[in-house]
Amino acid sequence: MRNLNAAIARRDGKALAAMATPEPPKKPVSQQAVQVFNELFRQLKAAFPALMMSIKTQEDLDELRRQWVMAFVENGIYSIGQVNAGMKIARQQEVPFLPSPGQFISWCHQEEFRTAGLPNEEELYLIVMKYCSQRGLYDCAENYPWQSNAEYWMVTTLYDQMRALNLSEAELKKRCRKQLHSMVQRLNADETIPAPRKQIPVLHIPSTKETAKSHIAQIRRRFGLRRG
Repeated sequence: MRNLNAAIARRDGKALAAMATPEPPKKPVSQQAVQVFNELFRQLKAAFPALMMSIKTQEDLDELRRQWVMAFVENGIYSIGQVNAGMKIARQQEVPFLPSPGQFISWCHQEEFRTAGLPNEEELYLIVMKYCSQRGLYDCAENYPWQSNAEYWMVTTLYDQMRALNLSEAELKKRCRKQLHSMVQRLNADETIPAPRKQIPVLHIPSTKETAKSHIAQIRRRFGLRRG
């Protein structure tokens, strides 16, 4: 109360604003994420000699840990196995400097996909594009020369989404990433991916009343239907 009275007396706007808008509680970070970072840091020191030169104080180390741990939490890096996958690519780098959290996470996923027998995000996008250009040569999607059952389900799902939602290149690549993450989780769980089979088309409801009326009118004209 004294602090409030003093701030009012001084007309201290900054102090009043700080009291009126307290800092939101910090999001707790799991102990598992911290342990994953500690194992990573041990390996990074050996792979990137310049790392320790950039850490001058305990505060530097704490901030480095905070940034990497939050990046892990936000991007689904939760196991030592994923860290080891990223380090496999990291050790192939010719520069002694520490990669960014985003770059390292990309390496983790890239190696994780390869180990599971899946393409990376860019490769999957190109596979979808090739399927788009060649699908007319086959009677049905099931007759297309798929490399694996997983490829069939990912590509046909992405193709359907691309057509139904009129996805841009960037949006399609983002969905490629989601499909790969979903598929690698299924494979890591020892799930049997079923063979290609004919799918029931997913109907998408038009977004506006006017669009819906237009679709209905087209159907009536096509089949010679009269209004009821």
